[in-house]
Amino acid sequence: MASEALQELIAGMRAGGPDFSGDLSRARDEFEALLATMPVDAGFSFNDVQLGGVAALHCKTGPARAGALLYLHGGAFVSGSAQGYRGLAANVGQAAGLPTYALDYRLAPEHPFPAAIDDALTAYRALLSSGMKADRIVIAGDSAGGGLALSLLVKLREEGLEMPAAAYLLSPWADLSCSGGSMQSKAQADPALTEKGLHIAAGQYLAGTPVGDPLASPAHADLSGLPPLLVQVGSAEILLDDAVMVASRAGAAGTHVQLEIWPDMPHVWQSFAFMLDEGRAALDAAGAFMRNHTSGASHA
Repeated sequence: MASEALQELIAGMRAGGPDFSGDLSRARDEFEALLATMPVDAGFSFNDVQLGGVAALHCKTGPARAGALLYLHGGAFVSGSAQGYRGLAANVGQAAGLPTYALDYRLAPEHPFPAAIDDALTAYRALLSSGMKADRIVIAGDSAGGGLALSLLVKLREEGLEMPAAAYLLSPWADLSCSGGSMQSKAQADPALTEKGLHIAAGQYLAGTPVGDPLASPAHADLSGLPPLLVQVGSAEILLDDAVMVASRAGAAGTHVQLEIWPDMPHVWQSFAFMLDEGRAALDAAGAFMRNHTSGASHA
């Protein structure tokens, strides 16, 4: 039986979020207003920084020598911001024991595919150029940002760049064709996302790029040669099959992958660690994974 906190959360999600099928500017403002209601740990302090010319928010969630957590926010590629997701990003960085860099990558439709990937690649190159070792970097992202994180790893392999220590994908949207069976089987259970909404966002992001492009839909990419992956997804998500597909294809390609399907959890429930025990537990599990795979990072 769902806890009282989970029931409260799901009811709030079902009450309605922004509608991205209409006025995008208004929907973005509504989404940012919703994100602004999320509590942020009072102990976190954020600074504006540039990573190769790409704006980011930096938070000292770990000693500088430990490395970096590069966080890619959600928002279906058309909304969201580092500011709006700073609390979740910093919670992930704190769990990893790494300084956090939440990236403000460019959004569609003004900047369609592959602008977001280009920005993530630029930011990663900037971290390396600063003298940071790749084996002290973790890439993380939720929803569209989770798919973007996976696309970045594929791009790094294509570019011949050294891979980060690990990646943490929270409820990743990695198949923009929305072909997974959970799109229908979990439609009633998912209080946050709809297949229609995802199709609209995908069209704005792709802007004519084939939906099967492996960098746009990395669930269909060659996932060999990637660093260890942790994929967390809730059983009440229409993106459940995206996560399962990523884990299955990555594992078959020889990539170390850990898939966690959390019973009854909605989309990116880790965002609600302030009210949901399962959110805190998921972050703790992710922290153990990231610390275990971060070579030489301080675990203080």
